[in-house]
Amino acid sequence: MKYRKLGAELEVSALGLGCMPMFGIGQGMYGKADTSESLATLDRAIELGVTFFDTAEVYGPYKNEELLGQALKGRRDRLVIATKFGFDLTNPTKIGVDSSPANVRRACEGSLQRLSIDTIDLFYQHRVDPNVPIEETVGAMADLVKEGKVRYLGLSEAGADTLKRAHKTHPIAALQSEYSLWERSIEEEILPICQDLNIGFVPYSPLGRGFLTGQIKSRDELSPDDYRLRDPRYSKENFDQNLKLVDVVKEVAGRHGCSAAQIALAWLLAQGDFVVPIPGSKRRATLEDSMAAVDINLTEGDLDVLEKAAPVGGTAGPRYGDAMMSMVRI
Repeated sequence: MKYRKLGAELEVSALGLGCMPMFGIGQGMYGKADTSESLATLDRAIELGVTFFDTAEVYGPYKNEELLGQALKGRRDRLVIATKFGFDLTNPTKIGVDSSPANVRRACEGSLQRLSIDTIDLFYQHRVDPNVPIEETVGAMADLVKEGKVRYLGLSEAGADTLKRAHKTHPIAALQSEYSLWERSIEEEILPICQDLNIGFVPYSPLGRGFLTGQIKSRDELSPDDYRLRDPRYSKENFDQNLKLVDVVKEVAGRHGCSAAQIALAWLLAQGDFVVPIPGSKRRATLEDSMAAVDINLTEGDLDVLEKAAPVGGTAGPRYGDAMMSMVRI
């Protein structure tokens, strides 16, 4: 494993592990997960040198943090645990945003208990709350840093102005947003700001929710309760069009004797040493495949081919439906 820094100080493995598939928003988020295999996957991640683990209170909700806490108990040394707050979970049938100072503190206390830790290494605001000034939210997060309950602060899917205002209130170590070969819109404004302010960038869904692995060749392969059947880019209208990019990724993978997933992750790693992708996995086989991407060195020719195949805005369909899109880049 190789290692990178988020912000000025927080050292993490160059690839982290997105834990959401192990118990996401409902067990069928990406198909059912097996708890014993999820725990074995977490064990294997540590063996491979992974130190960066990403979860959130809304995953489950709560169950994902509990699972991670169970797996990492007694093995806290060197591990960086990131979790997220920012939703009102009082009504499970209608989850809204809530980044009020009271909810920031409530979420932190709950996450500490479920994760069985004394300090959260990286505490993200999961989605920006348009009803609470970012200075107020980050101020409450900063209080938790002063109290020793949190080490570093992060935001997720924040807009450019929000990110800059937050960073003025308290240093932001990392911004987490979707980024991959089929979702590159952050390159236009967000990524340069992160570089200028020395904020680490953590891409989630770096494999296009599994699409870029090349393993899903038809919508019919997904189980009826798989959330991706409602994903615009997996829709009947867009699926075949988006497979054209996967074909190119596979061609590059063939030249390197590796998987398409490894090429997609290696491309992200090549975007800068402040970029730390967090591929999600619930099985050891996919984890091992993804983590091997740190050893793939793409040539300039490879990067040129991928650039032409995956231009900014070139993917068919929006990355989310209207409701989810309304919650990003605020």
